[in-house]
Amino acid sequence: MNGFYKDYESKRTSCEQVLSHIKTDDVIVCGMAAMEPQQFLTDLHTIAHRVKNVGVYTCLNMKPYDFYMKKDYEGSFINDSWFHNGAIRSAIKSGLKTATYVPNNLHEAGTNLLSLQDPDYYIGIASEMDEHGFFTVSLSATYEKDVIEKAKKCVFEVNKNAPRTHGDTQVHISQVDWLYEVDYPIPELPDSQATQTDEMIAGYIAELVHDGSTLQIGIGGIPNAVAGLLKDKRDLGIHTEMFTESMIDLFELGVITNAKKTLWPGKAICTFALGSKKMYDFIQDNPGVWLLRGNYVNDPYVIAQNDNMVSVNTAIMVDLTGQVCSESIGTTHFSGTGGQLDTHRGAVMSKGGKGVIALSARTRNGASKIVPILKPGSGVTVPRQDLDWVVTDFGIAKMRGLPVNKRVHELIRIAHPDDRDELKKQAHEIGLL
Repeated sequence: MNGFYKDYESKRTSCEQVLSHIKTDDVIVCGMAAMEPQQFLTDLHTIAHRVKNVGVYTCLNMKPYDFYMKKDYEGSFINDSWFHNGAIRSAIKSGLKTATYVPNNLHEAGTNLLSLQDPDYYIGIASEMDEHGFFTVSLSATYEKDVIEKAKKCVFEVNKNAPRTHGDTQVHISQVDWLYEVDYPIPELPDSQATQTDEMIAGYIAELVHDGSTLQIGIGGIPNAVAGLLKDKRDLGIHTEMFTESMIDLFELGVITNAKKTLWPGKAICTFALGSKKMYDFIQDNPGVWLLRGNYVNDPYVIAQNDNMVSVNTAIMVDLTGQVCSESIGTTHFSGTGGQLDTHRGAVMSKGGKGVIALSARTRNGASKIVPILKPGSGVTVPRQDLDWVVTDFGIAKMRGLPVNKRVHELIRIAHPDDRDELKKQAHEIGLL
């Protein structure tokens, strides 16, 4: 047994022992999304009787956890969430004071937290240690490395199912304080099936993507449909916040080559990955896919170094002046800003780049998503001064540089035909026309 494995054994413990060290007012930062420490978060509520005001930072939780889902644990824990899931929304809607939202742009999430304090703990999944003493933070380098370097204690749930990844993901055993082994499956994200509306929107977006473009595309039916319509393109590249399932087919078809990228040619760059086991197997020890820190990958000035950068993001609603809301429905917070503004701004600044906001013209209930004004309390995810392209199932509108009166006409033009007269009437009533 070499020295690294001796060190490993000396730091090996149990989740129960780690929990025994948590005390009142501690700040804990957990790995993001698929890298959240499920055993730790599942068992955290068991210490509620002896702690108060423990802050637990998470981002895009993969499942509900008792510590923020039950009233019994109010006052013991607060889940500070950078990006809500359905369970957190449910907890807040039911009146629980166990969770709250942390406003952020993704590339500044870790930086902003660390400007306030050095966390007491970083706890997250890691891949198994290699013979050189290195783990990887596997499927997310968004803020993990930044926090590990500042936290008072670094704790790994070592999961043999976590892929070893390339990029800025390596952490040496000397940087780890405690570890324990787990063997649960890495969370997967169900693939969203594109609707007919999604396909119509994707058809317009595909017209904006040219051979040699570098892409950032998110998750959901629209991005999946876009990827499906890019199979005739050539030499596409990837510089994206999130590595997604829809990219795999394009890699396998030879559409994504990363050969024409002006930044990191030959490499698909992302800051986290979430999808299916097929995708995780693709990323496993793949030197063509690099996970780098979010404060680099999502920095708009870094993104802009990719010529012909195309960023595709979706929205909940857009008002007639061009304000984009993608994270809340009125005062009800739905998700988070994430990297939407980061990637949109980076694409707009890119030579030949395009920032695309996509949404269906109507909700499932038949309400227009293009609205005269946003609902009171709605968060503005992309300010109107940043807006570039808007795409619905009824067309494409180029917003950059347009005055408000022309924006109103362009957005009404791509609204649902049955909503256009009413939108024009309301635009006159509030003085936009």
